[in-house]
Order: sequence, then C-alpha cells, then structure tokens
Amino acid sequence: MKIFTNGNIIMEDRVLKGYNVAIDGSKIVDIYKDKVKSYSGEVIDVKGNFISPGFIDIHVHGGGEGDFLDGDVQEIKDILNIHTFHGTTGIYPTTLACEDEEVYSALEIINSFMNRSEAGAEVLGVHLEGPYLAMTQRGAQDPKYIKYPVPDEYMSMFESNDIIKRVTYAPELPYGMAFTDYLVSKGILPSIGHSDAEYKEVLEAYNHGATHVTHLYSGMQGVHRVSAYRKLGVVESSYLIDGMTVEIIADGKHLPIELLQLIYKIKGADKIALITDAMRAAGRLEGESILGSKKKGQRVILKDGVAFMPDFEAFAGSIATMDRLIRNMYNKVDVEIYNVVKMASLTPARIMGCDDRKGSIEIGKDADIVIFNTDIDILYVMTRGETFLNKLPL
Repeated sequence: MKIFTNGNIIMEDRVLKGYNVAIDGSKIVDIYKDKVKSYSGEVIDVKGNFISPGFIDIHVHGGGEGDFLDGDVQEIKDILNIHTFHGTTGIYPTTLACEDEEVYSALEIINSFMNRSEAGAEVLGVHLEGPYLAMTQRGAQDPKYIKYPVPDEYMSMFESNDIIKRVTYAPELPYGMAFTDYLVSKGILPSIGHSDAEYKEVLEAYNHGATHVTHLYSGMQGVHRVSAYRKLGVVESSYLIDGMTVEIIADGKHLPIELLQLIYKIKGADKIALITDAMRAAGRLEGESILGSKKKGQRVILKDGVAFMPDFEAFAGSIATMDRLIRNMYNKVDVEIYNVVKMASLTPARIMGCDDRKGSIEIGKDADIVIFNTDIDILYVMTRGETFLNKLPL
C-alpha cells in the first residue's frame, strides 16, 4: 500500500487540504483526513504540492520523435513514455488521413499495447481523424487520401477493429448521416471536425449521436455569408447546442488566450477537453519534422512553439504536452486549478466513456496519480498503482 500525505488533492469541484490518498494495488482505496485512520505501507510526503488525477489525452498523433502511423513498437513505447513524463496516464492514439494499409498496420500494433501491465500511459482506444473530411477544411491533412464515407469501403475496417473508439469526420459529406448512425451502432463516438457543416447539419448530426467537436476552431468554418445571408458554422453551432462537448488545443498558438477565455466562458469545464493534438516532435521547439508516417508523411517546420506547414499558412499539429496546456489555462486564462484539471481528466474520460475507472481521484478508480507544483512542473506520475516518475524533493 502507498499513502500520499501532506498534499492538496484536486477533486472534481474543489481542492481538499489535510487529507490523504491511499493506494492498494492498482486502485484508490481511501481518501481520509489526517490521523483519522492508520494504514501500514509506504508513506509519500507530497510536501504541499497538488495531487491530481492523471491526464487523459483523447487526441494525440505522436511524440518522442515517433508517430503512431510509423508502425514501430519501440516508437510507440517512446510516444507513451514522453507523454507520461508530462502527466498523461490515459491516451487515445490518433491517425491521419492516409493509405488504408497504414491504418490497418497501426491498428494491429496499437492493439498489442491495449491492457499492457507495465507502467506508463494506458492505451484506451484509437481515434481515427479522417479520411472522411471536407477538402476545403483539410488543414494539414494530405488531400490525396481524403474521400467520402462509402459503406463498402469502411465497414470492413470497423467490423474487424473493436479498439476504434472515435472517428473525426465531416457529417455534411455524401453518406455522412448514414455513417454517423453506423458509428453509433458500433459504440464509436462520431466527432465533427475538418467540416464545412452549417447549423442544421450539425444539429442533425448531434441528434444522431455526433456529440463532440474535434479541435474547436481548427478545420471548420464559423459564421459566413451565403447570398448575403449569414450562416452558422460548426463553431457557433457547438456553442448553441448546450450538450455538445468540444476539445481545444490550449497551447496558446492554435488559439490565442482571449479565444480560450471565450470558449471557457461559454462552454465551461464540463464540456471542454484539453488535447495536445501532438505530432512526433512533441516537446521539441525548433527544426524540422514529419507529420504522419516517416515514409509517407509531410514535411513540417517547428517555430515559435508550434508546427507549421512549409508555407507557414497553416499549423501542422502541435508540439505541446498536457502540462503545457494546463499551465496556460491556469496561469494565462486564469481558470481555477480544479476546473483546469477536470478539462484534462474527468471531462475527457466522460466524453470517451471511461469515467467509471478514470478521470478523478475517487475510491475504486484506477490509481492514476500526478503530482505537480504551482508552476505545473510534473514531480511524480503513477499509472495504475505503479510509480513511473518520482522527482519529489526528499
């Protein structure tokens, strides 16, 4: 048994002081006030730092110089390790629009990491970003792989891969609504992104089960004119539909601080998930890299803390880690720490349906614990009861 003491425990709606967290095996077994109970085991003095649930990144392509599309076991280990060092304990590997063979290969290798017992971020499922996207909103997605969701093409992939938990797509495409219904029937979350959908299309998709929006503002239009009449895009539709959840790349580059403030003001911590959308160069600041697989990906430039396409006309994913997002939301957007952490843990867990065992410090949930200071420096990471990182001062 491990007992965390002398810390500020970040709960769903407050910070608890003067309480301890007891871990037995892979589970949280108690949260109790000092000197009320006595357990035997290793006592870990947190020395006044925050005790947080582990972060859950529901949209991440790579890191540690690897991409999930590379199809390399060691690179996947490197990806998981670098994100775990930055506090991520649950992860949803994400693919780009690419050749079907690359996706099948990635799915096969990622599947081998499901339910692994070793310490590090747990692979909770796969997120397919594309290829059923609006060409006009493709962003950094390679146009030669973008297509319509034709049933004869996609059914074989989804019938044979139960690790796919989410698909980003454009619902306004031909066959888009039938695709929405199909995903829901398979227990897969349809997520609107890289889309030119207007309000009626977004609302119809939402009513069919597309309850989430991929990286809000990126790869979607806002209010626009059609023959002098103003039409709502995905952005305004996601605000207007109260039940719609959104995710944001809070690196301070994809969205300026003022826009992060607006999104938080409208949607709140219960409807926002923080995501890295990190590519293989996550954690590195300068130089060049590749978006997508090494063999068939696209060259990108790292500059000013973000990845650009070579013409500098579009971003090409982020190089952020979860602690950077939390630092921005806490220090620059001025959100309460418990609400910032909720957007990085419980809200994404609820969106993806794994909140029965992930996302918060509660008795019976997985012992995914992160300890950090007021500067959001990660000092300690535990995944399912196993210590992965310990930089706590002696």
